Amino acid sequence: MSRVTAADRMRRVLAIVPWIVANPGQPVADVAARFGVTEEELLADLGVVYMVGLPPYSPDALVDVQIDDEGRVTIRLADFFSRPLRLTPGQGLALLASSDGLLSVPGTDPDGALARALSKLGVALGLSEGGAGASVDVHLGAAEGKLLDQLRTAATAGKEVEMSYYSYNRDSHSVRAVAPWRVFADAGNWYVHGWCHQAGGERIFRVDRIERIAELDRPAAMRPDDGEEGRGIFHPLESDPRVTLELDPEASWVVDSYPCEHVTETADGRIRATLVITAVPWLERLLVRLGPSATVVESTGLPDADRLAGRTAARILARYR
Repeated sequence: MSRVTAADRMRRVLAIVPWIVANPGQPVADVAARFGVTEEELLADLGVVYMVGLPPYSPDALVDVQIDDEGRVTIRLADFFSRPLRLTPGQGLALLASSDGLLSVPGTDPDGALARALSKLGVALGLSEGGAGASVDVHLGAAEGKLLDQLRTAATAGKEVEMSYYSYNRDSHSVRAVAPWRVFADAGNWYVHGWCHQAGGERIFRVDRIERIAELDRPAAMRPDDGEEGRGIFHPLESDPRVTLELDPEASWVVDSYPCEHVTETADGRIRATLVITAVPWLERLLVRLGPSATVVESTGLPDADRLAGRTAARILARYR
């Protein structure tokens, strides 16, 4: 069984509760099967819901979870949920953006109470279809739901998958045998963290760059260590090359978009930032994109980094010719 992070569990609880509220009296076994958890896990999640409320935490101020003698579960919301909720436009947009990812949780009804509430909120903010000035689409990545379900199923069952993957950093396609450990969202994209046989170590893959998945009927060769749930999507090594760029003010977005080390501002208002380079093709694309607004001032472990942009641009021009 793969380790479930606190964030994963909270996302699951937030999806389960509105579904039970909209569908009272469903058997515990059916609810657990719908959301891809065991009955014990579902009961543990509902045990957390018991403690949701407001001071002084009297019965009328707590969420009430009831399971009858026949194992049917009903959730009655506390009185404060019936009060009109008044949000500023900024609060509404933040709520819409943070809640949209819940619709990707397995078992969530795409036409259920949560989806309808988000749709109404989007219309009220003028962001959804049918609202005034429909111009903003809030979504979490472009990963296919089928791929997410396959990865979650394999992670839960402790099985491996074979996947065809496009590596943006290296601009290459490969077929890999991977033992998925967890599926998570970060910075607007879905990722799968697990053990990759081809790399001989743990790796993190973006789900929207997986072209296909085939389930393998064999148990995972490696399991995650304790504390893996705190890991992010980028883990530099001491041996990785480093490149220091001097950026014009209009290129300062690099510092916000990529992990940087030793960020400083020069006397003339430029920014000097050191980036860890795990794949040269990625750096080539970045330098071509930045053009004259970035200068390589120092590099470690990457010879001729200062001439990399020129060579890459020449190679691209040769292709066009």
